[in-house]
Formats: sequence, structure tokens, C-alpha cells
Amino acid sequence: MEGSSTLENLQNECATPVDLLNSVANSMIAHMKAGLNVDGARDLKMLLSYVNSLPPKQETGLYYALDIGGTNCRVLRVKLDGKDIDIKKISREIPAELKTGTSKAFFGFIASGLWELVNWEFEEFGIPKDTKREIGFTFSFPVEQTSLNKGRLIEWTKEFNIPDAVGEDVVACLVEAMDEQELNMFSVTALINDTVGTLAGARYKDGDVKVAVILGTGTNACYIERTDAIPKLNSQGDQGHVTENTIINTEWGGFSEGLHLTEFDLGTDLGKQTFEKMISGKYLGVIVSRILLRMAESGEHYTPSFLSTRQLNEMQQDDSDDLEIVGSILKKTFEVETTLNMRKTAVKVIDTIVRRGARLAGAGIVGILEKMEQDSEGLIYGKRSVVAIDGSLYEQYPQYKLYLNEAVKELLGPEKFENVVIEQFHDASGVGAALLADTSSNVAPDS
Repeated sequence: MEGSSTLENLQNECATPVDLLNSVANSMIAHMKAGLNVDGARDLKMLLSYVNSLPPKQETGLYYALDIGGTNCRVLRVKLDGKDIDIKKISREIPAELKTGTSKAFFGFIASGLWELVNWEFEEFGIPKDTKREIGFTFSFPVEQTSLNKGRLIEWTKEFNIPDAVGEDVVACLVEAMDEQELNMFSVTALINDTVGTLAGARYKDGDVKVAVILGTGTNACYIERTDAIPKLNSQGDQGHVTENTIINTEWGGFSEGLHLTEFDLGTDLGKQTFEKMISGKYLGVIVSRILLRMAESGEHYTPSFLSTRQLNEMQQDDSDDLEIVGSILKKTFEVETTLNMRKTAVKVIDTIVRRGARLAGAGIVGILEKMEQDSEGLIYGKRSVVAIDGSLYEQYPQYKLYLNEAVKELLGPEKFENVVIEQFHDASGVGAALLADTSSNVAPDS
């Protein structure tokens, strides 16, 4: 595994100085404004969520959610007493074949998870299986919503490709699958993007939450927007559903302007979802693997496999003198023996790609905060403002978290950063969807 010159070139190409990050943040703002003005104007879709109210802190009762991400399908039972949140979570990994199969098979798999919850509640609490339950449906893919519980799938991301589902109402697909499995005890009352669910779930715990970001297998962000800052509302017919403020799903994974790509990034097929493929968990390991394989092209045998982000984290946390964990993972993945210098080089490559991804994510967050501040001076930097983050990448990768926070602080400066809190909210997307399934007592989202 060669590569001092390759590593040096890589570090230069992946550098993220403050001026570059500021340019990314400013481009993000421009794309946000364009997307609020006209659908499809630039990279960011800026989708209406139809969530114009958020659950109050005093909410109590039982709530349910079905949470579909890039890796897992989760069913959540959320019990609230006004102070604490008790969560029962049933999680199943989505089989690879379903990600490129048929709509019927995919939604059938999703619906089947509800039976496990029904049986568990019956056995644990004696709750009759036919008890009516409202659920919030968290669907982590771009959807154009027409109401709180209706939405047409625009496209698949995160390597999913189920062609016959594109253009279809995903709630109707789920309801059809539930009907086939005689799950009519469930009523889907809210269709929620995972970022919107995160904002709602985090807001229940902290009233100062104004932005939510997912950093896991994939990535996305949403925020609370003033409706008078959304010109395209005037061209979308009856807007009786919209209040003074609403939540906008940016779909920022498709952002691309001003991002410096390397040959290894291009190798990840960055035709779509460029930002997502540079900063999220599904792709960091792929990029690192491509770089290491290039360095290993010296005539010896190697296996063209890909590292997972979990393995990147394990290698970056290896503090042993001989980097034993690094060597073990490289041998298992690529079937090569490595020297200590080769292992050190691998760690530097990992750090370069993870640092770039985290700092770009930080620039995206600053872009959203700056846009909100430009529209309403004092809204963000004049008071405590919380950015809620959910997702396995941010939760489980300490170096990524550190680099992201450092970037936000560098861009904002100490004075502005003092009022900005970046906080992790575990399971917030599912909790938020469960809460939004019952909108009877919700309150408008303050700016």
C-alpha cells in the first residue's frame, strides 16, 4: 500500500478552510431561497411538510410510529407522562433484496413489523389486538406531500431502487399492505420525513429547537420557516393548511454547488445526492476504501471490498502502538498484510475523509442558521437556538462529532456560537412521528 504522494494530494484536495466552508454555506442559502421560490429551481427541493403545529411539552398518552430509514425498519411505541418518554422499539434490518425489489414486497415487509407490536402489547399488557391505534409514518426519502398524511415519492436515495413505487402515494402503498395483512387496527394519520420527526421529537424535550439534522446512513435537514418567506405558496392553490410558520424539509442531500470533488468521490457515482455522498455514513467507508485500494495497486493481490463507517470509527479510535485493530480490519477486508507505516497511512486517509465530511455538514448547518437569521434578525444569534441531530453517524462517531462542532464554531465565531447549541436527540425522528400522529392538541411552531 503505497501512497505518501497520494495522501498529500488527497489532503490538499479535501482541505476545508473557513473560506471554502463559508462559500458552501452561502451557496446553501442561495439554493434554499431558490427552492422556496420555485419548485426545482436549484439543488434543494425545499419541500412543504404540512406540519404547522408541534406537540406541547405536557402531551401524555400512548403514541405509535413506523420509522423507515436507509438501513432499518422500526416500530415504536411511545408512552408520555408529560415529563418522561418511555419507548418500546422493534427494529428489523431491511433485506438488501427488498431495496431493489417491488413496491408490494417492500411495503409488505414494513407492514409485517406491526404485528410484532400488536402481539407484544397483548402479551405484556393485555391490550386487545383489535384496539384502534393511530401511527405516524416516518419515511426517509424525498416525498412531495399534498397533506399531512399523503405524499408522492419523488425518487429513491441511499441506494434504494424500487421503480414501481416512484410517483405513488407511499401512505396508500402502506395502507394497502396493512389491509392485506388484516392490520386495520392501525390508521396512518401523519406522513413525516425523518428530519421533521426529529424536530418534533426534540422540540418536545427542548422548546428552543429550530433546526433538525439527520446524520446516519443518509443525511437531510429541516427547519422552521416563516410562511411569508415561501413565495411558491402563492402558486400552490388552497393554502388553508399553512399557519404563520411551517417546517420545511430541505432535502439537502442533493446539494452540489461549490463542493470540491476528488477522483475517488466521482467513483461513488455522484450524479445525484452529492452532498449526501460526501458527508453521510453509507458512503464514507466507500470513499476511504477506493483510496486505500488505489494505494495498494502495486502488483499484489487484494480484494476489492469496502469498509463500513463503523470500521472507520474503530480504526480511528485505535490507540495501540502497533495499530493492531487497524491491521486486523484491513486484513479481514482487503486480505492484505500491512506494515505499521501502511496502517498509519490508512488512519490518515480515514481522518482526511471523515474530517472533510463533518466540516461540510457543519457548513450546511451554518447555512440554514444564517438564512433564518437574515430573514429575522435576532432569531438565531440573539437567543438560545438548538440544532437537533439524530442518526447513528453523529451518535457513534466521536471524531465526526468533534469536527462538525469545530467547523460550526469557526464559521460563526465565538460570540454567535455562544447561543447555538448542537445537541443529539436519540430516537427523536420516531418519537416525533408518533407525536405528530395525534395533532388534536398541537401548537404552532414558533420561530
